Amino acid sequence: MNAHTSGHTYSFLGPRGTFCHAALRQVAQEPTDTFIPATDVPSALRKVRNGETDFAVVPIENSVEGGVNATLDSLVSGDPLEIYGEIVVPIAFALAVRPGTKLEDVHRISTHGHAWAQCRNWLSAHLTEAVHVPATSTAAAVKELATNPNADFDAAVCAVPTVEEYGMVSLSDEIADSKNAVTRFILVGKPDKISSPSGADKTTLMVQLPSDESGALLRMLEQFSARGVNMSRIESRPIGDTLGRYAFSIDALAHVTEERMQAVLVGLHRVSPQVIFLGSYPTADRKPTPLQQGTSNDEFARARNWVASITQRVEE
Repeated sequence: MNAHTSGHTYSFLGPRGTFCHAALRQVAQEPTDTFIPATDVPSALRKVRNGETDFAVVPIENSVEGGVNATLDSLVSGDPLEIYGEIVVPIAFALAVRPGTKLEDVHRISTHGHAWAQCRNWLSAHLTEAVHVPATSTAAAVKELATNPNADFDAAVCAVPTVEEYGMVSLSDEIADSKNAVTRFILVGKPDKISSPSGADKTTLMVQLPSDESGALLRMLEQFSARGVNMSRIESRPIGDTLGRYAFSIDALAHVTEERMQAVLVGLHRVSPQVIFLGSYPTADRKPTPLQQGTSNDEFARARNWVASITQRVEE
């Protein structure tokens, strides 16, 4: 299944107007494709697993808050899923209110936890006593404000374009603490054909560490460093069955067809209790990955041939 052809169904963290919706619109377009909003990330991925949608677009990493735990955990909980692409969306937040609401009227603000964290300095400076009311997404908060006159909050933090979409007004379009914040989203589907290497690729893995061995983390990291494979992201996640047992979610800058990445996978498989492959796909910026000396496919092949020239002389 080719995620980049038309006629597919996509689930996403909804409702319409979320940053996730903006990310989806970079890879698919209505009406040739069908967009199905989900209330949260696990629901969006569950729709793919259940066959309700072909693909899902969900957030995986934010430049301010780091990894999105709901995505990292849901990717490996259930039937296998793989990543087929990534989309990076610049983040700008507005404080949305009903017409007529003034800043001094705002006491309770609803938004997603990641959005709140990215605006906490502005909010604490301008709305010292304001209370956060958690929402499943930024757009869900402003939609509730627009449609429910009994909503238990006075304002919502959301994407700037979403304010007008839901008929609200903005008290400020510049409430984000970081003006250069971005969120990375991933295109996820069931395992199928992997795209050919582009020269600017990532491979995403979940690697479990043995819990009873000293130096286990170092051994895992050595599998990458020894083969010249850089990691652009690494985050620990508890396995969940007992304290002290962890797996690591990793983005490696290499394609699974590259000899160096295959050598990493072989090494990880030898030293880790579980390695889950979550996809090889082009990076959003398409910036070619530089190779360290001795790590190209040709250099691996020459090294293998040299070893074979020796072992072929062993007596049978």
